[in-house]
Amino acid sequence: MRKLRFLIVYSPCFYGVFSWKMSLEQQSGGATATQQTAAEKEQDLRRRMREMPGVLVAYSGGVDSTYLAFIVSQELPGKSRCVLGLSPSVSEYQRNAALRNAEDLRLPLQLIETGELNDPSYKANPKDRCYFCKSELYSQLKKIALENGIANIVDGTNADDLTDHRPGRAAAVENNVISPLADAGFSKAEIRTQSRIHGLEGWDKPASPCLSSRIAYGVPVTIERLSQIEKGEDFLRSEGFSEFRVRVHGDLARLEIARSEMDRIFDLEAAGKLEKVFRSLGFRYVTLDLKGFRSGAMNETVI
Repeated sequence: MRKLRFLIVYSPCFYGVFSWKMSLEQQSGGATATQQTAAEKEQDLRRRMREMPGVLVAYSGGVDSTYLAFIVSQELPGKSRCVLGLSPSVSEYQRNAALRNAEDLRLPLQLIETGELNDPSYKANPKDRCYFCKSELYSQLKKIALENGIANIVDGTNADDLTDHRPGRAAAVENNVISPLADAGFSKAEIRTQSRIHGLEGWDKPASPCLSSRIAYGVPVTIERLSQIEKGEDFLRSEGFSEFRVRVHGDLARLEIARSEMDRIFDLEAAGKLEKVFRSLGFRYVTLDLKGFRSGAMNETVI
């Protein structure tokens, strides 16, 4: 404080620069006084939920939807329902994690079978594939909400998701699905922070979109390819890898491994084991992506 007083009195030029900088920070939202903390956003989220007479949560068991379902169940006891859609594009690992979370949190859970693989538009795997998947899911959720007198359907879309290629958002809009986490300005990091504070299992686990997202656009989605991906990722998980994807380009498997774990792949014995396993799954070629794991890599040519 004494240094600042000295500079103000004896260095008016510096004081002018200092004041100008503070003014710019305030205009751009840089001042912490004008920013909401994650805890404040949660209070806003809770208020929004209390204002709804009833809520149906599109629950997947991921970090975002688990956090949202947790908040909804606390604020609307007896007035909410969580629905988990099951299909071949949801891995057994992901399904079990979702069921475990729901049981631990005592969520009012309902399971439904979704039929996106019966839709030729989805199976063709165009760049807007997710639109057809979400349309199938949300149309079922809309029916359940109507049958149970639930006024609002919500999903776990966060503010970061709005900057990515998300054709499923159009389906959400068409079916009046609300995204309260995005509306409250929650980033993925903030959701993880609040989930950790509440002791929610899996708060730090990597994002885990559906298995179809691993297949290159234009390569048809089939049960066989989904099975290859699931078995391949189960193997990587059993080998101790934590962040990875098995990307499918026809008969080629492109493995994305987190850079922090990639040195294990460069061991000739480990590489040989990987090559043997993935060939046994039906892949003709097995490659390692030298850029490493990154979520949404298939969208790099889209955005």
